[in-house]
Amino acid sequence: MHQNLRCNEQIRISPVRIVGENNEQIGVISTYEALKMAREAGLDLVEVAPNVRPPVCRIMDYGKWKYQQKKNVKRSTEQQLKEVRLRPKTDTHDREIKLRQAIRFLAEGDKVQFTMQFRGREQAHREIGYDTFRGILAELGQRVKIERAPSIDGRNMIMIVSPVKGAFDGVVPKPQAEAKAAPQPSGGEARKAAEPSRSEDAQTPAESPAASA
Repeated sequence: MHQNLRCNEQIRISPVRIVGENNEQIGVISTYEALKMAREAGLDLVEVAPNVRPPVCRIMDYGKWKYQQKKNVKRSTEQQLKEVRLRPKTDTHDREIKLRQAIRFLAEGDKVQFTMQFRGREQAHREIGYDTFRGILAELGQRVKIERAPSIDGRNMIMIVSPVKGAFDGVVPKPQAEAKAAPQPSGGEARKAAEPSRSEDAQTPAESPAASA
């Protein structure tokens, strides 16, 4: 049903087909009688199918229904929070993979929480976390909003960003495929490939006439 429907006195057409509060079919009656039934039940008369003749109206709690619809819409559009974990020792290559993963989440409309985990003596070098997160923000640029600036949470450093609407349209990187190694010759094939090619007529020193003389 549409979120904004005609209800009660807004319904001008008569007669109407009535569906009761519990989906029971009441039948075709005048709009006046239908309104009277709805009021006696402490409910509303709502036009749910205006394009048929006679229009279909339902006796229901319209305010409660609208509230539930808003909740459903909010739930369906609510962003999920995805986490990308890093370590101070994460190398450049792995960091790029993590960033691509984050971009994929952002392109899907989700918020991303970057978490850098510090262990033991690493906690004395938290500037690594700030530097890493600054680099990530520089890569993402104006495509994200900072929901939570880099900050310490126990032994972790956390940063949360959300996508700017439309900023990642058409930019949905797939997870990096495993690089397919070229098939390597095995066993005897490898040894055969490593041996220098010889002409069928070539003779080894042991086979030469001089050596056999």
